[in-house]
Amino acid sequence: MLALHIPNVKNFMNGMLVGNLFDPFLMIEGSLVTAISYTFDGHLNREFYPPEERSCEMHPYEYQPWSESKQTLLSLIKGNNTPICMRFMLQLMPEKAEEMLKKASPDTDFSQLKSLILNIKFENGTITLTTGTSYHTFVMSHDADIIWDRSIQKYLSGKGVEFDLL
Repeated sequence: MLALHIPNVKNFMNGMLVGNLFDPFLMIEGSLVTAISYTFDGHLNREFYPPEERSCEMHPYEYQPWSESKQTLLSLIKGNNTPICMRFMLQLMPEKAEEMLKKASPDTDFSQLKSLILNIKFENGTITLTTGTSYHTFVMSHDADIIWDRSIQKYLSGKGVEFDLL
């Protein structure tokens, strides 16, 4: 697990809500506290869509892609007042996770890995990111954790996001 502090809140929020910073991620859950509190369950409700749009081909993920969530969130956040608190749990899209892990360690078996997680917390004017991994069962190897921690730092740096290790 890795914890990062984001010093430039404005640029980060712009990349997160307007740009494509987290488009390779799915939103598992989130919360937003403004004048009222909002809680988000990122599970995709296929029943919302017309029958012809409910297939896995149209919506291949269990959770909604961040790219489809951010506009709704932006509309709730926009205004003169800064939110009191925001928390989001994102999951790297499975095909992106598999590609990243196999590239970093082609001979390692990652079949027990369920997901690579990124937690985003904005509170008291500060943004903190923490990484995590979820497994189907107990595993001895921490290779995926190590690769994920290194990769998220490389990814953020490549996107021009400044951060400090905590």
